[in-house]
Amino acid sequence: MPSNLHLFSRPGKNDISDIVEACRPYLEDKDEPVVAYLPLASLYAERWLGLSEEAFRGLARLQLVNTELMRQKEIEDILRDASLVYIPGGNTFLLNHRLHISGVALYLKKKVQAGLPLVGFSAGSILCGPNILTSKDMNTVGTSFFEGLNATPFNFSPHYPLDTYGQAMKDEWLMDYHFFHDNPVIMLSDGAYVRVDGKKTTLVRGEAWIWRKDQEKEKLEEGQLITL
Repeated sequence: MPSNLHLFSRPGKNDISDIVEACRPYLEDKDEPVVAYLPLASLYAERWLGLSEEAFRGLARLQLVNTELMRQKEIEDILRDASLVYIPGGNTFLLNHRLHISGVALYLKKKVQAGLPLVGFSAGSILCGPNILTSKDMNTVGTSFFEGLNATPFNFSPHYPLDTYGQAMKDEWLMDYHFFHDNPVIMLSDGAYVRVDGKKTTLVRGEAWIWRKDQEKEKLEEGQLITL
């Protein structure tokens, strides 16, 4: 079974309602479903745990993954039993570092590529590409792990500005990526939602662009099938 991704720039306007609604179809008809919750991109994940648990109340139980306190097998057992994986935002380099240092990265990659649904925003979206090199986070953790889950051939750049000046600044920065890599980059404005269903990638809603190497940036339309 191929990749099954729901990718956002932000989780909702002032909450995580967009995340919950994307998760709902995988949870509402199951008895005691579990969401594998991987807030590994944050140094302060406990601040958002209560809010996240409340948002999923009555729909599913969140099973928190903490790579510092859990053994690899314990984490893999959570992923094996989960109905889906939810990966929120933060520092993408920290997220990827924790996944690799804990030994869980390869197992998560196999599960997601085999069809385990993944819902993520910001860093969680970037992680799904071939690599995480389009993240604008600081590599403060000093990681040397840059490979993503490779669950989609596209790289992602969330929080893409809507104003002309902001876009010009971001585009100048992103341009360097294509000096070294050939795959397209999808830029997600806040409010954008991209769905990956096997080999089909679609902009469900919001404003987004795609930048293919040696081509002009293209504005995507809602409902548009996104191709390489």
